[in-house]
Amino acid sequence: MSSRSGQPVVILRDNVERVPGQEALRSNIMAAKVLGNTVRTTLGPRGMDKMLVTQGSDDIVITNDGATILHQIHVQHPGAKLVVEVAETQDDECGDGTTTAVVMVGSFMEQAENLIDTGVHPSVIAKGYNLGMMKALELLDDLAIAVTPKDKAMLKQIAKTAMTGKSIEMIIDKACDVVVEAVSNVAVTTGKKTIVNEDDILVKTKRSETMDAEMIKGVLIDKTRLDALMPKKIKGVKAAFIANPLEITKTQTKSKIKITSHEQLEAFSVAERETLRAMAEKFVENGVNVVLCQKGIADPVQYYLAENGIYALEFVAEKDLKYAAKALGGQIVNKPEDLTPEVIGTAGNLEMLEDIEMTKLSGCKNPQAVTILLRGSSQHLVDELERAIEDATRVVQDVIEDGAYLIGGGSVETELALRLREYAATEGGRVQLAIEGYAKAFEIIPKTLAENSGFDTVDKVIDLRQAHATGEKYAGLNVFTGKIVDMKSEGVVEPKRVKRQAIQSASETAMLLIRVDDMMISKSAGQM
Repeated sequence: MSSRSGQPVVILRDNVERVPGQEALRSNIMAAKVLGNTVRTTLGPRGMDKMLVTQGSDDIVITNDGATILHQIHVQHPGAKLVVEVAETQDDECGDGTTTAVVMVGSFMEQAENLIDTGVHPSVIAKGYNLGMMKALELLDDLAIAVTPKDKAMLKQIAKTAMTGKSIEMIIDKACDVVVEAVSNVAVTTGKKTIVNEDDILVKTKRSETMDAEMIKGVLIDKTRLDALMPKKIKGVKAAFIANPLEITKTQTKSKIKITSHEQLEAFSVAERETLRAMAEKFVENGVNVVLCQKGIADPVQYYLAENGIYALEFVAEKDLKYAAKALGGQIVNKPEDLTPEVIGTAGNLEMLEDIEMTKLSGCKNPQAVTILLRGSSQHLVDELERAIEDATRVVQDVIEDGAYLIGGGSVETELALRLREYAATEGGRVQLAIEGYAKAFEIIPKTLAENSGFDTVDKVIDLRQAHATGEKYAGLNVFTGKIVDMKSEGVVEPKRVKRQAIQSASETAMLLIRVDDMMISKSAGQM
């Protein structure tokens, strides 16, 4: 840039790249559309999977989870990073609906592009989008259906909708039972509010010949007994949780013991053995028959414990130890001397699972923590199985906490598009065009469901519009038959929280990007 005198005036440093005006806006629109189109094909029960490969390593991930895909591809574009943030926020808040949220951002930006081409100013579009979002969230409350935590059949349908389309079809009914049972077990009701802490459900995976899901009222630990004399099964478990090592530890200060005779050496060995025996005796005195130790257990202590029929595990991970204590209703203590009846945990059974090298503590009464064990024939399958179970667990948790759900299959989006068009007519002016564009953006969901299932998108969207215009507010697309059916009777349901969060975060991010008319990109020395 030069002044009138011809002298150059430097405003920006050499390391700052400027993308001005329309170019910045078009760049952000393109980034959002590209990401939306990338994950679009994974939406719905008949969505496809993505294979994510890390060059130079053997890491291969096969998934249709939106958040996982976007997290793995490491986007560079600043606008695209905001879209990835939408997916991550959706995943943190709800555990599901990540693909929907990203597809919606792409669709909102596409409609904004059409409006800009017709001469509508970005600030008018942002205003219209904001009004549309407020109305959409209000309409969601009208469309929501109340549910109680005791309605297990409905909770299973919620879990089933979340898992349909993932690699879990063979055991989906069993997996739904497992998820609902697990969430119901750890749900805590105080007054009218029910809270579920997702950390109280531990998911463990193992490779095996068959695919299976099992819920354990207790805990699984990836270790087996220390001594062959220890029992493989115990009924009526009384467990102690020890944080410090069960061995004679070194003193804090340097000290030496001078032994000058055979008798002294013998006496020293006897004293040492007696100290270790006394440790084991403490467990026997307190009626303990299972010992979980975070650190090491000396060989003599192992022998004394085995002699008394006590099952012991050493070097149990701190996380597993805390989890076991919570599941069995016990407390972690530092040493055997601290044992009291209050800190001892109880369970119905202990079983050593030799085939998968695990210890199973089950049959806890009113457990505050439970474990889900998943088995699959390959590591890729087990990982995807785990992602599906975690999504289902979160959505069941959302419904139990909020006490409300919505109908799926594109019915909510079609109804919102219809009602928002009616609302747009009441506003008038150019804002009306923006709200109409916002309304049209919602049709991307039924359109994508039809496309991923191999049906004609235009025909299906028109059929859906017609059904909703005649008052069928639960009409949605059956992706297997291609027919427009009542999704409520089909049992396709999802949490209100998932849809609400997706609409809100997608709309807010779109508004944020629409209002950007300049990008200043600072580069480091390495990038230059």
